[in-house]
Amino acid sequence: MLIQILTHTPAWVFALFALLAWMGARQLVAGSTHLLRATAMPVAMVALAIYGVTGAFGRSDAGWLALAGWGLAAAAALAFVARLPLHPAVRYEPASRRFHQPGSWVPLALMMGIFATKYAVGVLLAMHPELAHQGGFATGISTLYGLFSGIFAGRALRLWKLALRRHAATVAA
Repeated sequence: MLIQILTHTPAWVFALFALLAWMGARQLVAGSTHLLRATAMPVAMVALAIYGVTGAFGRSDAGWLALAGWGLAAAAALAFVARLPLHPAVRYEPASRRFHQPGSWVPLALMMGIFATKYAVGVLLAMHPELAHQGGFATGISTLYGLFSGIFAGRALRLWKLALRRHAATVAA
């Protein structure tokens, strides 16, 4: 069964997996990131999650439940993560608009989580299309997408807060 699933998977899915794994692995080591790039990844991952929800459940009766589950979970995770302190080694340089951050496994885990969820849902819906119309399944999966989205967005928001504080301090000085 696994071989059959893999052989029916389009090649672009494997390429996307490799790209996400590479991007996530790069974040395992300390480095610097421009403000715009620190924003682009969370935006892309949130878009991928929304695409997953609407692609899987948007045309079904459970579509609105799925979007509501995604939105509520994303908002809750965003609110929670945005309040967490940044790692003490994170610095922001206003002149270059760059963050200097230690390595972290969190982006890789989030990217792989979204990818694995999207892939598993795609396989499940291909094998059992009726699942798309079950409110509990749609809401549960969408809530998971929402958690991923909120964590990504919350991490980006913390960086933006640091950048805004540093810009304000630079202007005040």
